[in-house]
Amino acid sequence: MADVLSVGVNLEAFAQAISAIQALRSSVSRVFDCLKDGMRNKETLEGREKAFIAHFQDNLHSVNRDLNELERLSNLVGKPSENHPLHNSGLLSLDPVQDKTPLYSQLLQAYKWSNKLQYHAGLASGLLNQQSLKRSANQMGVSAKRRPKAQPTTLVLPPQYVDDVISRIDRMFPEMSIHLSRPNGTSAMLLVTLGKVLKVIVVMRSLFIDRTIVKGYNENVYAEDGKLDIWSKSNYQVFQKVTDHATTALLHYQLPQMPDVVVRSFMTWLRSYIKLFQAPCQRCGKFLQDGLPPTWRDFRTLEAFHDTCRQ
Repeated sequence: MADVLSVGVNLEAFAQAISAIQALRSSVSRVFDCLKDGMRNKETLEGREKAFIAHFQDNLHSVNRDLNELERLSNLVGKPSENHPLHNSGLLSLDPVQDKTPLYSQLLQAYKWSNKLQYHAGLASGLLNQQSLKRSANQMGVSAKRRPKAQPTTLVLPPQYVDDVISRIDRMFPEMSIHLSRPNGTSAMLLVTLGKVLKVIVVMRSLFIDRTIVKGYNENVYAEDGKLDIWSKSNYQVFQKVTDHATTALLHYQLPQMPDVVVRSFMTWLRSYIKLFQAPCQRCGKFLQDGLPPTWRDFRTLEAFHDTCRQ
């Protein structure tokens, strides 16, 4: 055991480092003794001050010198191999090419991480058990036959259901037209035209929105092959800003159990850009700031703000 712990340690430098620590403690003690004694043993005030400052500076130089010496020796001491109950894996620390193949140090790090993960998982399990529902199946003793069946995942929905949801949203907003297409199979792509202000390309996976691209009303939204261009950005900075805000809105409106509500909420938020160039900022009252209109819309109130005024 002692041989394993002593691997990689310079014992001579270790002994010198202990002496350096003692010297550093002595020099620090002299500094505090100098501060405790203060100015004395001089006839004039000026002489006492000069003697005190000189003595104090000498003590500080001694502390600095001893500290530098200790730092130098600490680099020469080396790092001892850690001892953990990892069975025969401790023999990896005896590898003479430890710096080239640090298997043992990586194994120790993984072992510590695993222990920490197990500890936090136990804490999380205790907290979740405290917040469990009182009418759960385990506490009420409901038999397996009477337990409700698992609901089908909402990641895969029939295309007809998706079409119905989009058509209902299209009828909700007269100033917004939504064109649905499926160029790559079952995944839907929407071309949303909001008045004569902007166009939005919405890439959907079932009823989950994956990506949005906002462009100007007069910009081309189709690629050379005739399909919707979902990669190129808008040529205008104002619509690039709106694209960034739309991506943020996708992260805000999250309700996996009710994806149709998420799509409807997002379209309601998107409809608030109908007055992109007409609504003033609710914070500063200006229409333009740095040459841009208010591009941010609050998620709850749908009020317009400049990107810097919303902070």
